[in-house]
Amino acid sequence: MGLLAIRDFRRLFAAQIVALFGTGLATVALGLLAYELAGPSAGAVLGTALTIKMVMYVVIAPLAAAYVDRLPRRMFLVLLDVVRAGVVLMLPSVTEIWQIYVLIALLQSASAAFTPTFQAVIPDIVTDEENYTKALAASQVATTMESLLSPVLAAVALTFMTFNVLFVGTAVGFALSAVLVLSTRIPNARPSAHSGAWDRVASGVRTFFRTPRLRGVMALNLVVAAAGSIVVVNTVNFVRDALGGGQSDVAWMQAASGGGTLIVALIVPRLLGKVADRRVMLTGASVLLVAVVGAVALALAELVSWPLTAVVWAVIGGGMAMIITPTGRVLRGSVEPNAIPEVFAAQFSLSHLAWLVTYPIAGWVATSAGFLTAWWILAGLAIIGAVAAVALWRPEPGLEVVAPVDDAAAGQGAVDAAPERADAAPHRHAGPRAHARAFDEDPQHEHHEVATAEGTLVALQCSCVRPV
Repeated sequence: MGLLAIRDFRRLFAAQIVALFGTGLATVALGLLAYELAGPSAGAVLGTALTIKMVMYVVIAPLAAAYVDRLPRRMFLVLLDVVRAGVVLMLPSVTEIWQIYVLIALLQSASAAFTPTFQAVIPDIVTDEENYTKALAASQVATTMESLLSPVLAAVALTFMTFNVLFVGTAVGFALSAVLVLSTRIPNARPSAHSGAWDRVASGVRTFFRTPRLRGVMALNLVVAAAGSIVVVNTVNFVRDALGGGQSDVAWMQAASGGGTLIVALIVPRLLGKVADRRVMLTGASVLLVAVVGAVALALAELVSWPLTAVVWAVIGGGMAMIITPTGRVLRGSVEPNAIPEVFAAQFSLSHLAWLVTYPIAGWVATSAGFLTAWWILAGLAIIGAVAAVALWRPEPGLEVVAPVDDAAAGQGAVDAAPERADAAPHRHAGPRAHARAFDEDPQHEHHEVATAEGTLVALQCSCVRPV
């Protein structure tokens, strides 16, 4: 309640919720629109549309992050919401597949600029350490609940109306988001530590390539994308053609994946104060490997089983959450405080680059050669990513549990308990706005609430599992 008493955060949080649920409705509707226009080739259409999305995210998001400190952020966010609402309203009227591609390119260009800008606003609105922690946790809850509830809402709505109406719900969500953002007092961004736009774009990527644990994160991005593409791209065709389900069944199957995400999101934060981030994330990779192999087994045995399919989809959702949630902690503990925005922007682009590889495989290969061939390839990519993560990210003694240092300790000159590594960015301590972290080896010193919040920034940034 103390957090919601902050007027500007309350309105921004409401804007996030309505936009999230509108996007969730459009996620279901886009798959059904592709199926209506292309039938059995819907997977190829979705694969192409999502490939376009990934190109926009990889190219535009870092540029937006580089130039956002030169723009009035509030009006910029409102303009992007208006653009997204207008584009979504045009989707129900498309009659040709190429029109989907054009509109998706416009929509995702706006979203690629909106997401990093919106996320960077929260620490400027909520400046208190405790409230900022709660703000991140609240955003994670909203994102997780949307992945579960919006497909359920879509399934219920589809029993009374056609899927085109779901696009209208998305447009309403974006319009309400614009109104709420417009009513919020948003300060303009602080100048970046880098003067040149190219330096801002490239600095985070360079940090990834020279830091072992971040190279491991890049490999795990591939595991997440390989497994997640099965759910995002292939659900509509697998449910409609292989299982013989209807429109609402597509939404219910996507809800199964969201349910797995929700369950794990409630469990993982409690583990992060006791178990190493690396161990949790590599366990998530193993879970995803099992899930992808399960999907291959379904296709290989030609099993028409709703329960088994739902279980595989739920395990994929849970495995993705195990990797995504701790990623923010790893990023925040690997760089100087003033480099945090750039390394998060780099993760945003690099994670979407992995989806750029897997989306076409799930869409085009599955359409031309069948689910079995596509899922075998995706399983191979997941295995490559998991093995690379283990090889690139070696255990680091002393870095098993990340715990925050309070401001008093930081002010007294507290230093990291873990030794510096020559190939990793050094750790530093700063005030609450920087959220500096130290590695505390005292098992009694657990801060579960902050541990929960640490993973949320990347979880919000990695909304790549949503087609719209």
